[in-house]
Amino acid sequence: MSNIPYNYQNYDIIIKRPHNVSIISATLFKKTTGLNSNMELTIKPYDSNFEKQWDSFIEKESLNGTFLQSRNFLNYHPKERFKDHSLIVLKGTNSIIALIPACEINEEGNKILYSHIGSTFGGIIVNQNSYNIKHIEEIIKKLESYCIDNKFNEIILKNSSALFCKDRMDLIDYFLFKNNYNYYDELSFYVDCKKLPEDILSAFSSGRRRDYRYSLKNNLVFKKLELDNEITDFYNLLLGNLKKFDKKPVHSLGEILEFKNIRLTDIVDFYGAYHQNSMLAGTMVFKFYKQVFHTQYLASDQTKLSLFPMEFLNTNLIRVAKEQGYDYFSFGISTEDHGKVLNEGLALFKEGFGASYCVNRTYNKKL
Repeated sequence: MSNIPYNYQNYDIIIKRPHNVSIISATLFKKTTGLNSNMELTIKPYDSNFEKQWDSFIEKESLNGTFLQSRNFLNYHPKERFKDHSLIVLKGTNSIIALIPACEINEEGNKILYSHIGSTFGGIIVNQNSYNIKHIEEIIKKLESYCIDNKFNEIILKNSSALFCKDRMDLIDYFLFKNNYNYYDELSFYVDCKKLPEDILSAFSSGRRRDYRYSLKNNLVFKKLELDNEITDFYNLLLGNLKKFDKKPVHSLGEILEFKNIRLTDIVDFYGAYHQNSMLAGTMVFKFYKQVFHTQYLASDQTKLSLFPMEFLNTNLIRVAKEQGYDYFSFGISTEDHGKVLNEGLALFKEGFGASYCVNRTYNKKL
């Protein structure tokens, strides 16, 4: 056994006894781990021939991918909205080890690879077999080489928040840091449903408990929205809510109805808070497996805030998330201007529901 190298834990020892031969021979085989494989990685633009393989990798294999990076979701965007420039990292000719959902944008003459402006987050999506030092380092090098060869001036990677990942992704963070990427953080708020007591109100601030109890005196009704006309009522409420801040929803009514009825039938839900058959508050919820119950939109009638419809709605949503077995209830971010501005009123409102904090990190590097 003196010929076994010092890192023998990376090898299997198989003892063979050939027929009619009394001598035992030991044959060493390298384990089929990514760290020991010498097969070269290649990076290439996505094309529709990989659509099923892409979505299967996102759903069944990835550590940090969600439906937001699937082609099923990204393809809802009209082709003219973005110039898709998603990338596939292959080992050999057909084995996907990483995906980079991305689009190509131009700002003031700079060509930027942005991952992906049509999704809340994305970054480099990997599976367990490629989540090791050798592969992550090589993937980032291949990405930079590809972008330089294709005349990109900058890379922007909007990484998946830890809340939505199946495991910690610190290795990607480290190698982006090591390769001189800059970053900014946006502050996001979530409730850990696993830690909520049976009486969820006891986890709230005294002010939030008081406001919820006031809402009960107003005979508000909480309900799940099932019909298209109910979704339309919610959307009109959202339009009015955002108009106050001179903003518009990211999605059109048609796209939201497409999510509900065709594209994301098991992923999107809608809820509302009513007073005398009039919707005072509503939300669109994205469900990330049984991991995260995320409020993509929250809207309320600004003329009826004295009835505390948002306190009523959010308390019931948190209760639904807990009862349905989700790990986390997500409020989303409360920052603006690349994280530099904290909307303190909104942040304190979310904090009152017993919310904790995590960051959404975006990396960039000029080439």
